[in-house]
Amino acid sequence: MTSGPSSAVSRVTPLGATTPVKKIWYDIRLFLTRNGSYMLMALPGVALIFIFAYAPMPGIVIAFKDLKFNLGVWGSPWVGLDNFGYLFGTPLTARVLFNTIFMNALFIITGTVAAITVALLMNEVHGQFRSRIYQSSLFFPNFLSIVIVSYFVYAFLATDEGLINNLIKSTGGQPVLWYQTPQAWPAILVIVNLWKGVGVSSIIYLATIIGINPEFYEAARIDGASKWAQIRYITIPLLVPVITILTLLAIGRIFYADFGLFFIVTRDTPALYPTTDVIDTFVFRALRQLGDVGMAAAAGLAQSLIGFVLVIISNLVVRRIDPEKALF
Repeated sequence: MTSGPSSAVSRVTPLGATTPVKKIWYDIRLFLTRNGSYMLMALPGVALIFIFAYAPMPGIVIAFKDLKFNLGVWGSPWVGLDNFGYLFGTPLTARVLFNTIFMNALFIITGTVAAITVALLMNEVHGQFRSRIYQSSLFFPNFLSIVIVSYFVYAFLATDEGLINNLIKSTGGQPVLWYQTPQAWPAILVIVNLWKGVGVSSIIYLATIIGINPEFYEAARIDGASKWAQIRYITIPLLVPVITILTLLAIGRIFYADFGLFFIVTRDTPALYPTTDVIDTFVFRALRQLGDVGMAAAAGLAQSLIGFVLVIISNLVVRRIDPEKALF
């Protein structure tokens, strides 16, 4: 004797969910029971992303309009790609684009190397008290305002009373006009960026190192491997997936620049523009002088689109080399 449809449903659905509708509600309750606490923890972050990333998206239309405040966003005249023409059609565009890409490439390379080095060193610190002291010392600069950092930099580089120039004069040398020497600032900004952010950047690498199975190192020590050999053949290879993911994410923002670092730390000195003028500072000055909101919106949209394309291309390259290390 064959069973009816109701018997078939009861065999494949949990107890108490004998109809498709009841099964759906049962699955929802089961999902919330298992993951509700995690979803609640993620809710503030999701809300912030929605408010600041997705809700303003209709404002993209400003990039294609000649914004008139008395007419509003939707009433302002449509200008198509004219706003993009100003951004990419000025004689300074090549310099600004080069500075942005070059400085961000320096930040990515030096930041990755420094963060991995700090993480490796922190992993060798034994003792809870010493570990907290070192971590606090490394993390503290990240919480300083960029304005405070700019005064620190000025205290070192000031022409008359700067610490570095005082040391140079004490040895009989001539003081350097740092704020009139643009070729020195790529190195200066790299140092400031590392000092301020390397502690926080190293957290992910340190967490990854801590999560490596200790048996790998025990087996290496039994085989006579030195500490350097353990780092080279165990730690670094296991860090490669994390390095790849973080680098891909950093490439997505390679057309963005730390506005405070390039504008405030350099004190917006015109003599330094040849090496420190990036897209963000260029657009800010244009917005301040011309009041062209559409051009600023076009710059932001162009940065986002180019970053998106770069992430896709970089991920495809990584996927072709090693699919397991690709971001998606």
